[in-house]
Amino acid sequence: MNAAPAGDGPWLDDAAGRLVRPYTVSGGRTRPSTSLDLLSQVMATGTTPLGYLGPEHTQALDLCRVPVSVAEVAAHLKLPAAVTKVLLSDLVDSGLLVERPPAFQDNPTDRALLEAVLDGLRRQL
Repeated sequence: MNAAPAGDGPWLDDAAGRLVRPYTVSGGRTRPSTSLDLLSQVMATGTTPLGYLGPEHTQALDLCRVPVSVAEVAAHLKLPAAVTKVLLSDLVDSGLLVERPPAFQDNPTDRALLEAVLDGLRRQL
């Protein structure tokens, strides 16, 4: 059995994958207390946590030192978006994160935005 990379602790194993079911990290909760979109931006406030944060909460908070989307946090944590939204809303409720709705909230099908995304994807391929 291969050990997980340093920093992942007992939560991941190369051979077995995630050793803790995703919804266990959110206490079985599936609905965030804060309305978060996949494209919502979250950022750490710099406030010091007052209590113990679980490993996923700590990882999420570390990822949010700069503005980052909910989708990006979910991808880095390798957790479903619903679980990630619950974790992030916990951090927002604790005053450790602030959230902003997506910038294009008024017109998500703006042609210039969609072309910019397409250009970015093409550069990645």
